[in-house]
Amino acid sequence: MKVTVDAEGCMATGMCVFTAPEVFDQSDDDGTVVLLAEAPAEDQHAAVREAARACPAQVISVIK
Repeated sequence: MKVTVDAEGCMATGMCVFTAPEVFDQSDDDGTVVLLAEAPAEDQHAAVREAARACPAQVISVIK
């Protein structure tokens, strides 16, 4: 799995951080998404997919 984010489009709601904190964080400056793991461990895949679905701005892309 490969994950990308579009931080410019991020609404800074933090849904991704709550759903997959090992993969996503928020910037201290403006609260936008920070990707911690571009290729997350297999045990994080379900949480990453859920974070992508839950993102109100739809800025998280997941590639198998």
